Order: sequence, then structure tokens, then C-alpha cells
Amino acid sequence: MRLAMIGLGKMGSNMTLRLIEGGHEVVAIDRDVGIARELGTKGAVFAEGVADGIAKLKAPRVAWVMVPEKVTDSVIDDVASHLSKGDVLIDGGNSNWKDSRVRAERLSKKGILFCDAGTSGGVWGLKNGYCLMVGGTPEAVKLCEPIFKTLAPVDGYAHMGPPGAGHYVKMVHNGIEYGLMQAYAEGFEIMKTSPFGLDLHKIAAIWGHGSVVRSWLLELLESALKDDTELKSIRGWVADSGEGRWTVQASIDQDVPAPIITLSLQARFRSRQDESYGAKILAALRNQFGGHAVKKA
Repeated sequence: MRLAMIGLGKMGSNMTLRLIEGGHEVVAIDRDVGIARELGTKGAVFAEGVADGIAKLKAPRVAWVMVPEKVTDSVIDDVASHLSKGDVLIDGGNSNWKDSRVRAERLSKKGILFCDAGTSGGVWGLKNGYCLMVGGTPEAVKLCEPIFKTLAPVDGYAHMGPPGAGHYVKMVHNGIEYGLMQAYAEGFEIMKTSPFGLDLHKIAAIWGHGSVVRSWLLELLESALKDDTELKSIRGWVADSGEGRWTVQASIDQDVPAPIITLSLQARFRSRQDESYGAKILAALRNQFGGHAVKKA
């Protein structure tokens, strides 16, 4: 198939290369024309911009948008202005599922089909493939299925349901990821402070063989600890890109208890505080009611 990839960051660029390796023709589009031009030297079809790139497609045209969530709306509107009835727009970014439903409805009024493709795999996706959780009408998904099957490893792609379902499942996926990461972080910190001088890299390595807690995340942790067990080059400042918040909000909206995911999100907030004002309040109160010692700044 021939499609356009709009947004050539780490994910978009690697997905473009995997699609090319899989025999597809990919029109490379990015606001940084230099990135698109470079991919043009690696087998992609270079385009000066959205208008030029969409013009290089044949009906039914397929455009995959892979941009940060905060600019997704404006990029989708720009791309859609160049599409026609029967064309398909795929949003593979980390969009809120509610926004995806609204976008699908908005595009349907122009006869443009929409797929929301929850995409997991990170920078390793080029080699290993991307897990794809796809929402959309059966018609839209069927049309784009060759693309999904090329990007995903064997059995790594499935149609989740109507528009919005793909990003909903990806949201919960990332919420679970928060909890798993937090559990590893806490466990390894406990072992780091043990009286045994444990080799944490060795532990991460052996746990990857036969242990019930083995996972790809653990393999990545082993890699991170291999050359820097103390992680001296990294600050303990942890960002969140939205999906954890949305998962917690969904748990509230749907009356589903999710204490682990919620606490893992809160732990990320705490990691960004050099000095917690709340912790100062706690220390001050203990001093006030019990005369407990406080550490002076």
C-alpha cells in the first residue's frame, strides 16, 4: 500500500522504515522538512509538506498522523482538509479516547474514515514490531489492515471496536505499565538498601529466566543497570504523558477501584518535587503536637 506518515519523530520515523521494509510505499511528511528529506534517502517518498504529501497518494488515500497529543487536533484538521470521501485518517499517537470519538464523528461528516491506533513498542518497535490496538469501523480497519499487520509482530494487532476503543485500550495499557514500573522501582530500592550489598544487575538478569516477575520491562531494567548500577547519570524525575491520569479518571467515572495505578501516578508527581511542601507540613505538625525533632533547612 501507499500511505502518508505525518510526524517523523522517533516513533514515526521507525514506523516508516518498518513499513518500507515490509514493501509499502510511505510518503514522509514532517514540519522539519530535513527529516522527511533524510527518510527520502532511505526509501520513503519525500514531500515538502501536508498538501504535497497527500497529493502524492491515490484514492482511497490513507494518512497516518503520529504527533504529540497537544498538536493532534490541529494536524488532523490540516490533513483532513486535503482528504476526500472514502479516504482514511489514522491517529497513532497517545490521544485521549474521548477526543478520538469526537474526531471520528467530525471526520465522518466529510465521509472520511477514522482509525485510532493505540501503539506500543517504543524505540524498539522497528526491530520487534509494534503492538497495535485499533479502533474504527470495520470498513476503515479492513482497508488499513495490511499496514497494521506489517507494523505489528505476529498476533500483535487486533481490532478493538468502534472509534475510540483503540485509544481506550492503550490508555489502560499505559496505566498498567505505570503500576508495573512502580513495583519494580520499589522492589529494587528495597534491595539496594539491604544489608547484603546485592548485585542488582545480576538480580534483574536472573529474574528474566523462569521467574514469575519476568517481563520485557525487566529486560530493559537489566540493560539500564548493566553499565550504571547506581544510575548516577539519571535524576529521579519522572514525567507522565497523560494516559495514567486518564486511566485513573476512567476508574473514577466507572466506579472501579484502581489503587495501584492511582498511587503509581501520585509517585510520579512526588518525584518532581525537590522539596515537598506537604512533607514540611507533616514535619511541622509532628513538632507542634509531640515536640518531635525537625531537620532544619
